[in-house]
Amino acid sequence: MAGSRPRRPRKKRADHYHHGDLGRALIDEALRTIGRHGVEAVTLRAVGEALGVSRTALYRHFSSKLALMAAVSREGFRTLRQELVDAWNGHGRGPEGFEAMGRAYLAFAVAHPSHYRVMFGRFAEACKTDPELVEDATSAFQALVDALLELQQGGHARRDDPVALARFVWSVTHGIASLVIDGQL
Repeated sequence: MAGSRPRRPRKKRADHYHHGDLGRALIDEALRTIGRHGVEAVTLRAVGEALGVSRTALYRHFSSKLALMAAVSREGFRTLRQELVDAWNGHGRGPEGFEAMGRAYLAFAVAHPSHYRVMFGRFAEACKTDPELVEDATSAFQALVDALLELQQGGHARRDDPVALARFVWSVTHGIASLVIDGQL
C-alpha cells in the first residue's frame, strides 16, 4: 500500500523480564528470597513475579519448588566440593590440608548460608530422587573420605573405617557451621 509505513515491532514493557539465562536468574532470586525471608518463603510464583516472568517461562526451567531447591542444592554441593578440594590441595594434602578443609567448610557456610540451608534443610530428603543432586552431594562427601584415606596412608589418622570417620568429622563441622550461620557461636 502506497504511503503506509512499515510496521514497527512493539516495544517491550519496562517491567518485562528478558535474560539470557533465566534458569540462573531464578536460582539467584530463590537465594535472595531465602536470605531475606527463609526457605519457606520461596514459591515459584513469587520468584517468577520478582523477575517479571510468566508462569510458562518459569515452568520451562523448574516444574516445582522442589526442582528449584534441588538446583540450589546441586550448585551448593558443587561449590562446597570444589572449595574442600582446593583447600586440601592448596595446603599440602596432609594435616594442614585437612584443617584447611574444615576452615573451607565453615567459610562456605558463612559465605553461602542460603545454599547451606537448602542443602541440609528439610528439602534434602525430598531431593534424594534427583540423581544429579545425589551425585553432587556424594562427591562433596567423597572429598572428605579421600582426604582421610590419604591421612591414614601417611600415618596421620586412625585406621578406623574412613567413611565412619568422615561422617563424624562432617557432623561436627556441620554442627559448628550451623551454629555460626545462625548466630549462636
